[in-house]
Amino acid sequence: MTDHAPVQGVRALTSVRIAAGRVSLLGDLTSPPNPSGVVAFAHGSGSSRFSARNQHVARVLEQRGFATLLIDLLTPDEEASESQTAHLRFDIDLLANRLVAIIDWLRWWPETSELRIGLFGASTGGGAALAAAAARPHAVAAVVSRGGRPDLAGPALADVVAPTLLIVGGRDTAVIGMNRDAMARMSCEVVLDIVPGATHLFEEPGTLDRVAALASAWFERHLRATPAPSANAGPRRAAPTPR
Repeated sequence: MTDHAPVQGVRALTSVRIAAGRVSLLGDLTSPPNPSGVVAFAHGSGSSRFSARNQHVARVLEQRGFATLLIDLLTPDEEASESQTAHLRFDIDLLANRLVAIIDWLRWWPETSELRIGLFGASTGGGAALAAAAARPHAVAAVVSRGGRPDLAGPALADVVAPTLLIVGGRDTAVIGMNRDAMARMSCEVVLDIVPGATHLFEEPGTLDRVAALASAWFERHLRATPAPSANAGPRRAAPTPR
């Protein structure tokens, strides 16, 4: 189910409804002309497709030639319940399974079926993105996590083959440790980039722009020119980006 609306003549916005098990998820698919790939956003910790931070990163990616899918992993009723109980934001199995349904939809939808897929996860969405990437190793070409909890992906971390960039704020010390622990359990290409002066939400001036620049460069590298991940290809590990 879709509704089309042009946006400023340079990108097309499509409102989508994607079936995931017994529920339908609402999202916004935005595409520039001739996109180089598509990036699906996995929100976490009570956030939604209207997150100003993820919207900002998505607009930068669109300017760099990528289609983006900002989508709610919870239904409106679940969001209302979650705001009172916070019981779903750490349900990584639920979030990852829904993200897998989104990945499958992107491979089916005519406008994205030929595009390489990247995942951008934030907070607990980072763990869900990695678990989904492990479940769809031939479909996901790259993963970026912003202030994420990759550790929540658990045993699935060992099965991730998609090149992964972990972005963490320099002042978010607890999450830095969680990301380093997750890296030790991964065998794919994985880089930890620490943004100096940034806290968990990257609210400090310039820090979110740094996230967008890092994510754009990662997706440009892995979605545009390199072959899709192969189950028979030996994954490799990258050194952390010099600061």
